[in-house]
Amino acid sequence: MSGKLQLLSATLTTMPLSTPRLPAFDEPGPAKSTAGRGGALHEQPALPTLALLDDEQEWTAFSRPIAQQAGCWESNVLIEGMHCAACALTIEDALRRVPGVRDVEVSSGSHRAKVVWASQAVTPSGWMQAVHEAGYRALPANDAFARERRLAESRKALWRMMVAGLCMMQVMMYAYPAYVAQPGDLSAELEQLLRWASWVLTLPVIFFSCGPFFSSAWRDVLHRRVSMDLPVALGMLITFLVSSAGTFDPEGIFGHEVFFDSLTMFVFFLLAGRWLELRLRDRTAGALEALMNRLPDSVLRLESEGHYERVPVRRLRAGDVIRVLPGEAFPADGVLLQGHTSVDEALLTGESRPLTRQVGDEVISGSHNLSAMVQMRVDRVGAQTRFAQIVHLMESASTSKPTLARLADTIAKPFLIAVLIAAGLACAYWWQTDPERALMVAVSVLIVTCPCALSLATPAAMLSAAGALARRGVLVRRMDAFESLAGVDTVMFDKTGTLTRDAMVVNRVHVREGSTRQQALALAAALAQHSLHPLSRALVLAANSSDGTGLWQVDQVTEQAGQGISAKVNSSGAAGPVFSVRLGSASFCGVVSANASALQVHLSDDAGWLASFEFQEDIRHDAPETVAALQRAGIRVYLLSGDASEAAHRVAHQVGIQEARGNCSPQDKLDFLRASQQQGHKVAVVGDGLNDGPVLAGAHVSFAFGQAVPLAQAQADFLVSGGRLTNVAEALLLSRRTLTIVRQNLSWAAIYNAVCVPLAVFGLLPAWLAGLGMACSSLLVVLNALRLSKDARFERKS
Repeated sequence: MSGKLQLLSATLTTMPLSTPRLPAFDEPGPAKSTAGRGGALHEQPALPTLALLDDEQEWTAFSRPIAQQAGCWESNVLIEGMHCAACALTIEDALRRVPGVRDVEVSSGSHRAKVVWASQAVTPSGWMQAVHEAGYRALPANDAFARERRLAESRKALWRMMVAGLCMMQVMMYAYPAYVAQPGDLSAELEQLLRWASWVLTLPVIFFSCGPFFSSAWRDVLHRRVSMDLPVALGMLITFLVSSAGTFDPEGIFGHEVFFDSLTMFVFFLLAGRWLELRLRDRTAGALEALMNRLPDSVLRLESEGHYERVPVRRLRAGDVIRVLPGEAFPADGVLLQGHTSVDEALLTGESRPLTRQVGDEVISGSHNLSAMVQMRVDRVGAQTRFAQIVHLMESASTSKPTLARLADTIAKPFLIAVLIAAGLACAYWWQTDPERALMVAVSVLIVTCPCALSLATPAAMLSAAGALARRGVLVRRMDAFESLAGVDTVMFDKTGTLTRDAMVVNRVHVREGSTRQQALALAAALAQHSLHPLSRALVLAANSSDGTGLWQVDQVTEQAGQGISAKVNSSGAAGPVFSVRLGSASFCGVVSANASALQVHLSDDAGWLASFEFQEDIRHDAPETVAALQRAGIRVYLLSGDASEAAHRVAHQVGIQEARGNCSPQDKLDFLRASQQQGHKVAVVGDGLNDGPVLAGAHVSFAFGQAVPLAQAQADFLVSGGRLTNVAEALLLSRRTLTIVRQNLSWAAIYNAVCVPLAVFGLLPAWLAGLGMACSSLLVVLNALRLSKDARFERKS
């Protein structure tokens, strides 16, 4: 990051949220009082700090320009201070009221926001200030201090939970005699002393442990809105006031009963559940930030004077020569000029093993240099790199909302209002007969009906699934794709670049009498290594695999474009005769009886024809396994290719596909897709994206396969950046599993509320048990979603 962005991050790290703080047990911080929208005075961050981001040179650190809309930018930011779907809707409403903000999407699951804004009408400080005025904090999504703040937040949550737990145990110890004592065992003075001790031990719980609930609820009151913390805070406050009244005035209207043990118990349960949710959510957030913050801040660049100077990564330009030390990440896409090393591309391509890179090999930004210092030439920087495109896709996926999540967010606020009304009605009903019980019934209703589980049900599962796929090299562009993919019953594969690799392999070798296959391959490879033709490379690989290298010495090599290579050859290390050899087409080599239906390269010497090599496309080794897995899952599989029908059917037979079509134009593929959709089939298309744009865009779900495709221009919903075709089958099976988990979570949330709400209304559910139920409900949803990343069926095979 640049210096300005680092200064902003460091400043906002120490800046309190723009909400009133409780006077005790909270961190102090300088604040500036301004009138909030609710009319009250509350803390605001200083505008000059946010104004650091109004420099257009800083925008590219957390935003990207939208090509189709001049002057429009898309920014990704982290939102701190939010806890639920109602918070997400509040932030969206606040941002949409800012002139110049075109579109907003806030995810309650990942705590991230995507903001589309027009630079002519608003600057980043303008719409970020609107977030602060709403009571939250917005930070650039690639903020280097995000991990430190998450750790600090986790530590605070742990301290609050520990204080609540310690006080809970002490309060329960003082409450225990009242539960087991027989009439007359406890004197009035001793009973009152125990109550006073419980009241004193509850104070740290109220003023410290409950701080986040009260501050969030007070913020909602100031802004005349409702979130999930408001009913919880009301429940805590009512319980404390009723118990305090029972302590100070046992003969009053609320009676002599105290509920300090119930209060401390359900506060502990709530904080324990929230802390565990925070830890589980950090797994997904940490994985995303590990990718986004993978680039170094600076790098050693070779200057014109011949020495290296450390410069910020953002100052690199195409053509620069840089030095990358062991343990550092490559800051740009480029080519190695010096050195030999191994690199880790696991987070970018899904390849778990270190890969060897030497002079002339390409390296991609974000991959790690593992073993040696190397020198590289920079070819692509910034938004042009594959790393930047992958980061953008992951940011988009983390902020997108599936249909089910939007539905849950939509009903969150009305549901919370209904909770407050239900609690009020229950209190009014019981007040006529028992005022003390009326308030505690209202407390139970407020706590037990908090819809945390409902709002977490969908985003928790889909974020967990997206993280599991990202570790395998599959990037999800939009979360809605999981819902669509789960219903797919037909998969259409392209051939070249998808079921096959771009390279060719030697299939058959025909040699004249007296020669062997190994000798012919060695002689052909001796000439082929002087050519960059794809078939020449295939010959060299075939010779290397047969240990036939080094048998021949080549001189006077001449290549004729489109024809072949000629050279003078003699045996290596021997004084044998020198003879002429030709490698290439039939006419170039003087071959008359060549097989015109096969792709062949011929070899001839002074005596005439020597050998013919037949080539075929290199089938991906996991293609048959992928097709078989899809068919076992009840999926119909088709192969549609623009190549000749014979080649298409040959590949289909090799991988196990029964239905194949060749000579298909992009329009033919699109017509076949539409015909299948009209018959009621849900179709997924897997292609390399080179000529499959229309059919990828028209499919219910699409996969762009292969590294040759510019990821930013792909039409696909899933991007397979690694080389494993089995990722397609795994993604489909995982999507079905994800929808099952989502339905389980939603069903659990519905059953939980259907059972517990009546119990609370009729006074059969004590406050401590309501808090335990709410915490366990949310925790169960998150743990159930976490199973998606732990499912053994989707673990990478070693």
